[in-house]
Amino acid sequence: MTTALTTVYVALGSNLDHPAHQIASGFEALARLPHSYLVTRSGLFVTPPWGNAQQPDFINAVARLRTSLSAPNLLAHLLDIERRHGRRRLFRNAPRTLDLDLLLYGDNIIDIPGLTLPHPRMHERPFVLVPLTEIDPTIHIPGHGPARDLLRGLRNNCRMYNPATTPELNCRVPAPVAC
Repeated sequence: MTTALTTVYVALGSNLDHPAHQIASGFEALARLPHSYLVTRSGLFVTPPWGNAQQPDFINAVARLRTSLSAPNLLAHLLDIERRHGRRRLFRNAPRTLDLDLLLYGDNIIDIPGLTLPHPRMHERPFVLVPLTEIDPTIHIPGHGPARDLLRGLRNNCRMYNPATTPELNCRVPAPVAC
């Protein structure tokens, strides 16, 4: 008997402790998930912080995976990867070593305690939509429509990451941010 695989999308973000390295390590951890494989990954994008502006810029990306894990089980694995990367949830929109957000789980709409899919704010965020449409230009977000159309209505402040022009994002460890 063959186990069905579901296409899922995961957003990655970091602005602490060598963000480009954190994202690369996050991709590697996603590739090692059980009952899953990494299909493709976007380029890296530099974006200003969302919500709490008094912190360093972020590097963001998106991964497409195929998995037989259930959505709640996959989320548990993503949270474990974040913990292993030193993620601490001090306050909403706080700086982070590695943030992994489950964006889409097939075309499923899920609303259970601790998990809402599609991700409830992904359609408002260029730092999600830009890398998402890079790896899947025709992706449709259930309940919202084509991601490319959603992106057209937003101010796009993402730029491709280039270590030669923004080397500080490879090695910057910012001062703590007051809560």
